[in-house]
Amino acid sequence: MSSTSAPEPPTALPPVQRRNAELALIAVAVVITMIGIAAAGINLNGQVPAAMWTVGLTFGALAAAAHVAMRFVAPYADPLILPCALFLNGIGVAMIWRLNAVGEEDIEGAGVGMQLVWTAVGLICCFLIIVFLKDPRVLQRYTYISALVAMILLVLPAIPGLGHAVYGAQLWIKLGPFTMQPSEFAKIALVIFLASYLMSKRQVLQIVGKPIKIGRFTLVELPRARDLAPLLVGWLLAVGMLVVLRDLGTSLLLFGTFLAMLYVATQRSSWVILGLGMFAIGATTAYFLFWHVQARVNIWVNAFDREVYDAVGGSQQLVQGLVGMAYGGLFGTGIGGGRAHETFAADSDFILASLGEELGLTGLLTILMVLMLLVERGMRIALAATGPFNKLLTSGIAFVLAYQVFIVLGGISRVIPLTGSTTPFMAAGGSALMASWIMMGILLRISDNARRPAPQAIQDEGATQVIQR
Repeated sequence: MSSTSAPEPPTALPPVQRRNAELALIAVAVVITMIGIAAAGINLNGQVPAAMWTVGLTFGALAAAAHVAMRFVAPYADPLILPCALFLNGIGVAMIWRLNAVGEEDIEGAGVGMQLVWTAVGLICCFLIIVFLKDPRVLQRYTYISALVAMILLVLPAIPGLGHAVYGAQLWIKLGPFTMQPSEFAKIALVIFLASYLMSKRQVLQIVGKPIKIGRFTLVELPRARDLAPLLVGWLLAVGMLVVLRDLGTSLLLFGTFLAMLYVATQRSSWVILGLGMFAIGATTAYFLFWHVQARVNIWVNAFDREVYDAVGGSQQLVQGLVGMAYGGLFGTGIGGGRAHETFAADSDFILASLGEELGLTGLLTILMVLMLLVERGMRIALAATGPFNKLLTSGIAFVLAYQVFIVLGGISRVIPLTGSTTPFMAAGGSALMASWIMMGILLRISDNARRPAPQAIQDEGATQVIQR
C-alpha cells in the first residue's frame, strides 16, 4: 500500500460536551408530556386537568435532575440518548394517565403514580451504573457468572410457589403484593455474557468448516461441527422459554439478539442461517407438540373468525387493537378522543396500538422514529467504543431494543404471532422500565468514555488557554 494514501478517518466521536443541546431537547420532551395530559383531559372532561401540573411537573423535575446529574457524572456522553429515552418515557406517562382516567370526575393522575415512581427508580439505577461502572470492560471478568445469573432469572418463574402465571404465561414472580418479570433483567445479563464469551472465542468461531457449493458457486460456508455448542445452547434456551414458560416474546428476543451478536463478532452469515433454520425447526416441532403454541398461531392466522374471537383468551384483544389503529387513520382521534381504553392491557402490551389509534399513523411513526434513533445511537456508540467487549456490549443492547420494538409492533399488526412483550420505556410496569433505564446507563457510560478526550489533550487545551490569556 502506498505510504501517501490518505489515512482511514477515525470512528471516535468528537470530544464535545453537548449538554446544552441535551437540555433543550429534554425541555421539549417535558412540554410534549404536559401537552399530552392537557389534551387528554380536554377531550375526556372538557377542561385542562390538574394532573397536567402534578404529573407533568413531577416528570419534569425527574428529567431536570437527570440532566443536572449528566453534567457532573458523564459530561461527554451522547447528547441524544437521554432526551430520546425521556421523550418515550413521557409519552408513556401521558398515555397511561389518559387510559386510567376515563370516567373520573376529579382526575389527579389516576393510575400513573406508580409509573412515575418506577421512572424515578429507573433513573436512579441508570446513574448508579454511570457512577460506579467507570470501565464497563470489568464486566468481562464475570462471563459465566453473568450466564448463571441470566439462567437463574429465567428459571425463577417456573419455581412452584414463587412463579406467577398471568393468562397462561409463566413470566412473573410474586413477592408479597409486588410482581416482577425477571426475564427483563435476564436479557441484560445475557448480553453481558455473550459480549464476554464472543470476544474471547470469536477467532475460533470465525474458522470455516465445509462449504456448501452448487458447481463453482459457494452457497454458504458452514462452521465446524465442534464449534456449534454455543448455537445449540442458545437454541435450547429459546425453545425452552417457548415450551416451559410459554413466552414466545422472550424466546424470539433472546435468540435474535444471540444471532445478531454472533454475526457481529464473527462476520459469518452462516451462523445466522443455521440459527434461523434451527429456530424454525424448534418452533415447528413445538407447534405440533404443545397446545398453547397452536393457540397462539390460531389467534394469529384466524384472528377475525367468530369462534376464535369469542373464545376465552381468543383474538378479541388483537382485533380491537387492529380496528382501533384503522379507526385512528392518518392523524388519529386525538389523545383521549378514542376508545383505546376498552382494549385489554391497553397501557402495557398494547400501548403502541393505543397510541396508533389516538395519535394516528403520523404520531405512531414519530414514536417509532425516536425508538429507531435510540437504536442508531447505540450502534454509533458501538463504532466509537474502545475494545471489542464494549463494541459487542453496546451493539447487543441496541439489538435488544430493536428486536423488542419489532416483536411488539409485529404482534399488534399481525406480522408475527402476538407475544405479550412490552414497548421500551412506554409500557406500564416497573420491571421493563427499570431494565430499559439500566441499558441506557450502560450506553451513556460507554459513550462518555468513548467521547472523552485523552488526559494529555485536556492538558494541552488548558495550556493553550493560559497562553492565549
